[in-house]
Amino acid sequence: MSSLIQHNQPAWIEDYIDSPEKQRRLYKRTLIIVVLSQIFGGAGLAAGIAVGALLAQEMLGTDSFAGVPIALFTLGSAGAALVVGQLSQRFGRRIGLAAGFLAGGFGAVGIIVAAVIDHVPLLFLSLVIYGAGTATNLQARYAGTDLANAKQRATAVSIALVATTFGAVAGPNLIEVMGEFALSIGVPALAGPFILAAASFILAGLVLLALLRPDPYILAKAIAERQQIDEGNLTNAESEPMVNRNRGIMVGAVIMVLTQMVMIAIMTMTPVHMGHHGHSMNQVGLVISLHIGAMFLPSLLTGYLVDKVGRTAMAIASGATLLASGILAAVAPPESMLGLTIALILLGLGWNFGLISGTALIVDATTPFNRAKIQGSVDVSVALSGAAGGAMSGIVVAHTSFMFLSYAGGFLALLLIPVVVWANRSAKEETKDANRMNA
Repeated sequence: MSSLIQHNQPAWIEDYIDSPEKQRRLYKRTLIIVVLSQIFGGAGLAAGIAVGALLAQEMLGTDSFAGVPIALFTLGSAGAALVVGQLSQRFGRRIGLAAGFLAGGFGAVGIIVAAVIDHVPLLFLSLVIYGAGTATNLQARYAGTDLANAKQRATAVSIALVATTFGAVAGPNLIEVMGEFALSIGVPALAGPFILAAASFILAGLVLLALLRPDPYILAKAIAERQQIDEGNLTNAESEPMVNRNRGIMVGAVIMVLTQMVMIAIMTMTPVHMGHHGHSMNQVGLVISLHIGAMFLPSLLTGYLVDKVGRTAMAIASGATLLASGILAAVAPPESMLGLTIALILLGLGWNFGLISGTALIVDATTPFNRAKIQGSVDVSVALSGAAGGAMSGIVVAHTSFMFLSYAGGFLALLLIPVVVWANRSAKEETKDANRMNA
């Protein structure tokens, strides 16, 4: 048992443990604070997505490495996800999430400096640090689930994600405005969005540091400890067969890994593809903002469907939607704004289905005593898959075409379907066997 909650509790924890009404109020308050931080965090996230590849293209003078920025900041987000998860496990969500957002803000400052002095190694290092903000932006979705019951989990995740929409959609549409502002203070135009990112990530960190009190994760562990004592050290979560919980973690991770890889790969090269075919920066910003909107805005509906229709059905819907996106991106005429826009909207929507269904599976399969650490470890795999998708996308397009990349991504997403069908069938067979044994 955790030493943090094994002995005498602080008075505030005892007050909350003994009052379900206080727990409900803290759950709602936590969601409000997470929403506020996600609005800022979304704006910081959007900068790297929208102009990271273009900034590298400008500084390096080649398309082959255009995927490197997203690969680097997703690689950085992998390390940050592990650290944020460990910090959250030990000290609570407040410390873990605030540290991640503040690190991301300082990374964005480093990118600005690198662009000003035209220093590629500093750019690459800063992109890795900037990735901490991206990781934290995703990790924050778990904070709302700490005090949620089983039927509220996907909805809680969706509330955090939909809040990201406000900043994430605004960010790409401010590319030219921030570019003009950057030029006015002697900073290269493409570094302008990172000025917004630095301010946004730092503000998100300060909001969590100041307001996420009492910490929902510390309280969730204390409540679980009390339940174990009251129920003879055996909770429903702990009594569930280990094989079922491990399968839930594995399937949730596979869903999120595949959706992240496909989404990052196609999204990374879309601005470069559009630039080669005469589209303006405003058009690029519009397409990316609509894509990011599709990633986050449908979350409330998706969360409801994941809780009501089921994790499996929505994971299958994710694979099918990503396949449709890849095919449309491949066959749409390069000069067609409409075709590329619809393809990128579908790309974001498929990712949304996969992320929320996968996240819900992870939360279902963990307990308060290991949840934050496992969530961080899974997000490491998700970030690494994004890094791989981003790094390979530029090389694939340079040696083949954007069409080939889009087809490959769409068909890779189909692997989701056999994975979730197998897991669902195995779970049903084990349930039948258990029922026969107990009959």
